[in-house]
Amino acid sequence: MRTVRSSRGAGKLVAAVLASLAFVSIKTASAQTWPTKPIRIIEPAVPGSAVDVIARRIAPKLSEALGVPVIVENKPGANSAIGAREAAKAPADGHTLLHANINNSFNDLLAPDPCCRLGQEFVPITRLTASPMVMVVHPSVAAITFKAYLDLARQKPGDVTYASGGSGSLTQLVGEAVKLATGIKIAEVPYKSIGAEVPDLLAGHVQTGFLAPGPITPLVRAGKLKPLAVAGAKRVQGLPDVPTFKEAGLDFEASGWNGIYVAAGTPEPIIRRLHQEIAKALQSSEIVVDAANNGYALGGESPAEFADFVKADRERWQKVIKDAGIKLQ
Repeated sequence: MRTVRSSRGAGKLVAAVLASLAFVSIKTASAQTWPTKPIRIIEPAVPGSAVDVIARRIAPKLSEALGVPVIVENKPGANSAIGAREAAKAPADGHTLLHANINNSFNDLLAPDPCCRLGQEFVPITRLTASPMVMVVHPSVAAITFKAYLDLARQKPGDVTYASGGSGSLTQLVGEAVKLATGIKIAEVPYKSIGAEVPDLLAGHVQTGFLAPGPITPLVRAGKLKPLAVAGAKRVQGLPDVPTFKEAGLDFEASGWNGIYVAAGTPEPIIRRLHQEIAKALQSSEIVVDAANNGYALGGESPAEFADFVKADRERWQKVIKDAGIKLQ
């Protein structure tokens, strides 16, 4: 009887091993034939925003390299959580990519969603860009320098407004960090997504914005917005007359980042191929020149390096979130 039980146990073990090998074989074969259909990039911000623009520059280059259409689908809202939830519905087969941004990381700090956590349900491919924020105001605001803006805000506490991407967004954190550091009182006006505030900012319905330099540089040159300071370590080439916050008297830096993620469980060969092709696309001449002109840094690092970057950035902002008492609403 012992021999029979032992044989049965051995049979189960062999069956389990064979099933495991079959599963690995299926995943390997799937990775070798990938992609087999169009690839979607879920963009959790509005069309025309800084992050949307870089996704649309990468998409055709990725399409050319992989031989299938690469389509950008905008799913803005809820501090980029709506797009993440949409991407989480897709199979882990490399045909749906999430173009996550810093707000998705903040969501993981403030209210982790078990469907969509970066580094858990989603695994990193690579960073696309990181960009310093530029503080701009509507031309009707009677301030042409950051110091003058602070004086105006102190004269009229609560009357001056600033736009944010909603609770837990980078733009809210930047606005609250400036308030904490200077003691001014400016009123937050929340919007649903990155870049969604631009029409109201141009119309003067909200007075202050914190935006990436790329989309706003033409608006500044056209006199539709006034730049006061750049939240970077150095000035932006496209806005050479705009001082950094440090030059303007406030030792403060803030950059937004964005990058590509896929669902956990995506075969490793697909992850490697995506990283390879995206990193190559980021080094195309037009993207390199645009990055230099608009002051953003290009990514392309390995998945592990990107994960380390996000972890360090999240730890940096955790103190601001705590000090400002920010909570998702």
